[in-house]
Amino acid sequence: GLFWRGFGLETVAVRYFNVFGPRQSLENEYAVVVPKFITSLLRGEPPPVYGDGTQTRDFTYVENVVDATLLASQTPGISGEVLNIALGEEHSVLDLLRELNAILGLDVPPSFKPPRPGDVQRTLADPSKAMRLLPWQGCVTFAEGLRRTVDWFRAHPDRLVRAPHTTPLGSGLGVGGSG
Repeated sequence: GLFWRGFGLETVAVRYFNVFGPRQSLENEYAVVVPKFITSLLRGEPPPVYGDGTQTRDFTYVENVVDATLLASQTPGISGEVLNIALGEEHSVLDLLRELNAILGLDVPPSFKPPRPGDVQRTLADPSKAMRLLPWQGCVTFAEGLRRTVDWFRAHPDRLVRAPHTTPLGSGLGVGGSG
């Protein structure tokens, strides 16, 4: 809103929540938990979970983010708005692991680790303003996004060898809106 109000520069702020999907980097210390869990499971390793696994996130598939961002850049009359781009759904780290195990036909338990200080316990966005102002509804569900992401990692096994676990999972959950 500041540039719109102060300078008349048309802007829209979009806030992303826990974006995941194909081609996601695992080499970045801020990589999110989804590709790290997929990588662990495909390697046959228990994914490390820091804390008790009840931490929640509002996971958002990358296609939803791209669609909403393009619409925000092209929708007239929304300059100065701040829009949360998410599904508005809360999933725990353990729910994520259960879903990925089901998709992969596995039953790999987590490897619980002590919680990290400062880890965010709960992230849940309210995307209602984005859904009201844009012709957007976040069409790819959490489960479908996970299936597509797993399929991509299965089709690109070379991505699994470049991804050592360099940071704890459970705190590297993509905290801070964009992870």
